[in-house]
Amino acid sequence: MTNPDILIRGVRIAADLALRGADPATAPATDLRVSNGIIVERGPAGSLEPRSGADGAGERIIEADGLIALTGLVDLHTHLREPGFEQSETVLTGTRAAAAGGFTTVFAMANTMPVQDTAGVVEQVQSLGDAAGYATVRPIGAVTEDLAGERLSEIGAMAGSRAAVRVFSDDGKCVHDALLMRRALEYAKSFDGVVAQHAQDPRLTEGAQMNEGALSSELGLKGWPAVAEESIIARDVLLAEHVGARLHICHLSTAGSVEVVRWAKARGVQVTAEVTPHHLLLTEELARGYDPRYKVNPPLRRDADVAALRAAVAEGVIDIIATDHAPHPLEAKECEWDAAAFGMVGLESAIPIAIEALVQPGHVSWAELERLLSHRPAEIGRLGVDGPGEHPTALEPGQPADLALIDPAGRSVFDLGRLHGRSVNSPYLGMELPGSVHSTIRGGYLTFDAGELVDAELVRAAAAQRGGAR
Repeated sequence: MTNPDILIRGVRIAADLALRGADPATAPATDLRVSNGIIVERGPAGSLEPRSGADGAGERIIEADGLIALTGLVDLHTHLREPGFEQSETVLTGTRAAAAGGFTTVFAMANTMPVQDTAGVVEQVQSLGDAAGYATVRPIGAVTEDLAGERLSEIGAMAGSRAAVRVFSDDGKCVHDALLMRRALEYAKSFDGVVAQHAQDPRLTEGAQMNEGALSSELGLKGWPAVAEESIIARDVLLAEHVGARLHICHLSTAGSVEVVRWAKARGVQVTAEVTPHHLLLTEELARGYDPRYKVNPPLRRDADVAALRAAVAEGVIDIIATDHAPHPLEAKECEWDAAAFGMVGLESAIPIAIEALVQPGHVSWAELERLLSHRPAEIGRLGVDGPGEHPTALEPGQPADLALIDPAGRSVFDLGRLHGRSVNSPYLGMELPGSVHSTIRGGYLTFDAGELVDAELVRAAAAQRGGAR
């Protein structure tokens, strides 16, 4: 049965959609029909005729000629900050940014206050996402209590909760104790979960401010050595091999780290790795101006590292792109470099940066980019396999209607009008970048429509219509 249209304050949000002339990443131009949250028809461009609903309202037609249609993007590494740090971001504002970036699902990192280390807190975060409606929110559980690195958190309870947590991370902090890391891998293995490690040896990075090298010495900033990341990854892939568990490496940033992951995969270790858009484009040279927008953890690296990361993505050594969206209020970034917080917002800019760094230079095709930003992160996070949330494996009849329409043409200045979260600490403001997200569809309803966010009340009503989390 077709969902009824939703009418709020005289504005109608169509339950049925027809996309005409969209260009899927793996096929010629196509027409798609969406009804009741599902793709119900697919045919060659121009083959689907508009139809009227039972109430005569018909369906919303989206003329998608020239647009790339991808399955909805999935971010395995998002900081939504709520509960506790709502001055930086909330689940609502963060998922609005996600929708504007083409994302239909985000995995929310655990460094909130209280920390997402109990079943109650992860269920709260998931409920906030259900209520907001802009994206499916899957909480990530903390590995250790209060992220303190001393005792394991309630891993089993979070896995068995309504949130059905399958990804665990102390991101922002490294699980430095080897015994705790081993135990976490063992627990996660019992339900096919994954431990996502923030690879940063704390002793080697005490007081570090930027990548270690000639430039850090020149600028008088304490250096952050590449080996601080690489040594933790090397230890953890050996632990994962010993336990037979799944390990995921967060925000890999150095050429040496690529080599460690390549070696581990050749040995058959169950390791996956992510890279952020900013580590695929930006380099340590941006620190010369002491602009805190470019202060991030791990730090921006050398040109040679950026080249190695791009090559590793093309080769498949790096499995996914994840934004590490890290919002901060103005006062945490508009200050001197030493006092500034680490982090950048990245949801709205992920597609333009991926086009600039990977697609236009020919490192990956659109189909490969879809795998990097949609299919593979959904697989790693067990999206739709355990617990709430579904994800389309292709734009075919019977699949969930989560998709992003990308306009690959042209270049434009990335400005504040492109940001829809609570914080504006983007490193790309003022840069001319290619492409943009045209529209985002989640569960059959538009959340981002022709470059504009859909009204929050309409999105909430649509989420309630389809029952929140799917």
